[in-house]
Amino acid sequence: METFAKKAIEFHKHLNFNLSLPEGIKVMNPYKTNKQIIPISEAFYNKYFNDQNKRQLVLGINPGRLGAGATGIPFTDTKRLKEVCGIDNIDFDTYEPSSVFIYKMINAYGGPEEFYKHYYLNCVFPLGFLQQNKKGNWVNCNYYDYKDLFAMVKPYIISSLKKQIEFGVDTSKCYSLGKKNAVFLEKINKEEHLFDQIIALPHPRYIVQYKNKEMAAYTDAYLKAMREG
Repeated sequence: METFAKKAIEFHKHLNFNLSLPEGIKVMNPYKTNKQIIPISEAFYNKYFNDQNKRQLVLGINPGRLGAGATGIPFTDTKRLKEVCGIDNIDFDTYEPSSVFIYKMINAYGGPEEFYKHYYLNCVFPLGFLQQNKKGNWVNCNYYDYKDLFAMVKPYIISSLKKQIEFGVDTSKCYSLGKKNAVFLEKINKEEHLFDQIIALPHPRYIVQYKNKEMAAYTDAYLKAMREG
């Protein structure tokens, strides 16, 4: 039987989105635009997912420019890849605030080897969105920021989630990173019945940006929710 790693690697290799989007919004696909991403992805998944264990799914919104939008690994910048995961075949550097909290929590759980035995991180929409602002700069955009954007990508979201469940996902619980993210995930789940329960957790970016002094308490809250699950 194929390992969880092999299924995850193949899934990411073949991610593609060519449908039309609202004006001023485009998709980020690091797997197509950066030749280093596939080897990085293979090293990561083969290190932590080279088995047939079932895992619960932890879903962010969609990748940001400096996390998975750059490295291809959800909630993981190059700093965490190199210093925590020991994957250093990378010749570029990124720093992503959400990654700071996620790996603080992972280390508190017992480290990446232990955490990734039980959980698989990705995003509701597995590719990133960029939006052109008034200054002409491209900035992060969420799949739920615009009603028409969500309507356009919803079928792709459903298809992607179903494919990932086939990796060997325990569907009794799904963890949503971000409360608004959970609202939209619940809408999908009511129609598709993918998960028995969706548990909403505060988004890591919110914690790092606004609740930095309370990070230990939020780490404990994450661990409590996951261990009870």
